[in-house]
Amino acid sequence: MTGTAPKNMEWIPGGTFWMGSQNFYPEESPVRQATVDGFWVDTHPVTVAEFRRFMKDTGHVTTAETPPDPARHPEADPSLLVPGSLVFTPTPGPVPLDDYRRWWSFTPGADWRHPQGPGSNLDGRQHHPVTQVSWFDASAFVQWAGKELPTEAEWEFAARGGLDRQPFVWGATHEPGGRRAANVWQGRFPWENLNGDGAIGTSRVGRFPPNGYLLSDMAGNVWEWTVDYYTADHSEAGKTVEPTACCIPADPRKVVAPTPEPGEPYARRVIKGGSYLCAPNYCLRYRPAARQGQTEETSTCHIGFRCIIRP
Repeated sequence: MTGTAPKNMEWIPGGTFWMGSQNFYPEESPVRQATVDGFWVDTHPVTVAEFRRFMKDTGHVTTAETPPDPARHPEADPSLLVPGSLVFTPTPGPVPLDDYRRWWSFTPGADWRHPQGPGSNLDGRQHHPVTQVSWFDASAFVQWAGKELPTEAEWEFAARGGLDRQPFVWGATHEPGGRRAANVWQGRFPWENLNGDGAIGTSRVGRFPPNGYLLSDMAGNVWEWTVDYYTADHSEAGKTVEPTACCIPADPRKVVAPTPEPGEPYARRVIKGGSYLCAPNYCLRYRPAARQGQTEETSTCHIGFRCIIRP
C-alpha cells in the first residue's frame, strides 16, 4: 500500500484465511475460508484520551449516560431506569459458574468516565482502552473520526497476524516462554485473581507484545465491537452487515446514533478478542476465532473497540 500511513494505524494486506475453530466453543464453527480486502487498522483499541477528544468535540451523550426508555422496559424496576451500566465485582469465594449475575450487576452512575461506578475515575487510565461504550457509541466515534468498525472477518484476519489456524494470536502455546502474552484473568474466576502480570482490570494499550501485524491487544484487555450481526455460527458472517461510516455527515460533530423504535428489539453484534475477565476455567475466549454476541445498547467495564479505514 502506497501513501502516508494514518496515525497509529497499520496496513493489513488482505487475503484468504481459515476463519473459526472447531476445538473450543460451538459458535466458532464451521472452520471456513474467508477473504478480506486490504485495510488500515488501529494499532490498539481506542483509548480514554482519544475518546475524550471525541466527547469534547461532539458533546455526544453515551448510552450509559442516558436513562433507559420506560416504554422499552415495561417490566423493569423503575428504580433501575436511571443512567448506569454493567460492572464486574469479584465474588468473595468460589461460586457456581452457571449464573453471571453473581458477578455482574447494573450499577447506576457507571459510564465511560466512571467505569467501575460513581466512586471510580480515569486517573492514570488515559492510555487504557475506553470502556462502558455501547455499539452506538462506537459507531458515533468512527463516524466522527472518518473511520469504520471492522467486520468480524476483517477483525479475525488482523488478529491472526499472518499465522495460519493457530489457537492464539501469538501461536500454539498458551503461555509462550512461560510468560503471559495478554491481559487476561489469572487464577480461578470469578474470585481469585493472582495478578501475575501486574494488571487488575484494563491495562495500558501496548503493554504486551504485538502480533505479527504489529497490532496490540488483539487478545485480552477488552472485547471489541465489530459491525457484524451475531449469529449462532459464523457461516453467514459478513453477509448481513452495513458499513458504519458509509455516509459521513457534512458536520461529523452532529452524529446521532440510531436507536430502535419502542417494541423493536436491539440487534446483537459480534464482539471479538476476549478481555481481562477471560480465564481458562470459565471463558477461554482470548483467541482470534472466539466470538460472542452483545446487544447494541450494552455497555460494560470490559468492552471497547478499534477502528479501520477501507481505502
